[in-house]
Amino acid sequence: MTRSDTLLFQSNLTSVPLQHRGKVRDIYSVDEDKLLIVQTDRLSAFDVVLPTPVPGKGKVLTALSNFWFHKLGHVISNHLTGVAPESVVKKDSEREQIAGRAFVVRRLKPLPVEAIVRGYIVGSGWKEYLKTGKVCGILLPAGLKEAQKLPQPIFTPSTKAPAGTHDENISFADAEKLLGKKTAAKVRDTSIRLYSEAAEYAAKKGIIIADTKFEFGLDDSGKLYLIDEVLTPDSSRFWPADQYQTGMSPPSFDKQFVRDWLEAQHWNKKPPAPQLPADVLEKTAGKYRQALRLLAGN
Repeated sequence: MTRSDTLLFQSNLTSVPLQHRGKVRDIYSVDEDKLLIVQTDRLSAFDVVLPTPVPGKGKVLTALSNFWFHKLGHVISNHLTGVAPESVVKKDSEREQIAGRAFVVRRLKPLPVEAIVRGYIVGSGWKEYLKTGKVCGILLPAGLKEAQKLPQPIFTPSTKAPAGTHDENISFADAEKLLGKKTAAKVRDTSIRLYSEAAEYAAKKGIIIADTKFEFGLDDSGKLYLIDEVLTPDSSRFWPADQYQTGMSPPSFDKQFVRDWLEAQHWNKKPPAPQLPADVLEKTAGKYRQALRLLAGN
């Protein structure tokens, strides 16, 4: 475990059994119905966990996810239980580790698809558009510029890749094969509504949400829930509205800053990733905190 007042690279809890350590989150089993999710300060880029944590990142993700889960609760139920994370561990040292960076959530069956919504053409979507005029099989208008706003948000699902491998964009027809037609349609429609409401709110706060990723799970009765994290700098592309222009990828509040630095290192995007320098860490942490202040007022 590496920990300070604002730094947690990896949690180390012994009063609850570890179930899974993901790219960013450590997941523990509370009981048959609940999980404890700890949001560390680990950062992944290009599907590789970087060796250098970003101070305070996990607490920002937790606070921002909490904000959106409650703000968008009228659209779809989410996996939060309301149980205090500190109440499910036994040691003071463990409570210190998870303070401000954990959720106790319902144990659900995650869907095998990442629900991506794009409101602007950028990133991998832009690259695909340049080659084919489409994104995930969706034909887009000709002549779009990089970072241009789309006529309406589009749903572009992807597969969930194991750590160290890359997610792959898939068509909606492929998503239907994985999820079934009814669930795929519900995921698509819910994702677009979540994105649209969040983007409208964020615009009033000076932030453009260019795109985002949602994850969903099912309970035993087949009811759909919003899970994981939601509308954070890790799962979304946030742009400052006052610096936005088409024809280029705008500066962002998210980990795009880290991605840009990594791209300049001629790294092969396979483990091990290079250590991030102090100035990149400081600027990235500042961007995360700024996004939280603007959106949630914290």
